[in-house]
Amino acid sequence: MDLITLKNYLREHRLVPLQDVAMHFRVDVETVKPLLDVWVAKGKAKKHAGNLGCQKGCCKCDPSLIETYEWTG
Repeated sequence: MDLITLKNYLREHRLVPLQDVAMHFRVDVETVKPLLDVWVAKGKAKKHAGNLGCQKGCCKCDPSLIETYEWTG
């Protein structure tokens, strides 16, 4: 996986949970986060930390399941 491959994945899916990105590329979350941070720093992606998809509010979810990235570039 490289930055261009990650960019193409984000552009295709638009809004994806961190865990889905890691599973797609068959790497752990800690491997993909720095690459996502590059796109965030360049202003091409936006990180949404919080429960965008969860309405329960119990705060028991794994952060990698509720942390999402959106391609904005």
